[in-house]
Amino acid sequence: MPDTEHFKNRLIALEKEVSRRLDTIDKDIRHEDMSADWSEQATERENDEVLESLGISEDRKLLMINQALQRIEAGTYFTCLECGEPIPSARLELLPFSSLCVDCAEYLE
Repeated sequence: MPDTEHFKNRLIALEKEVSRRLDTIDKDIRHEDMSADWSEQATERENDEVLESLGISEDRKLLMINQALQRIEAGTYFTCLECGEPIPSARLELLPFSSLCVDCAEYLE
């Protein structure tokens, strides 16, 4: 059985990193440090759409991380939610918040 603590620690570190990114994105969208120059403000506002898209992606990732932490607590972290087969440790090393084995992930894409 793979080391549950190792993956839990990785997920917690990743959760902190994603939360920091979300805070930065939120601050940028709110334009807390907005320039006094009108042309620079216009450019900053054009970037809002990109920032919102990044924020949505990071929110989704944070949700998957929290779900993975719940699966660790429930003892189902290493099991594919679709087919019930084991998720290879190598896949979890690359995507520690993955809930599907490679075959199911490919099939669902």
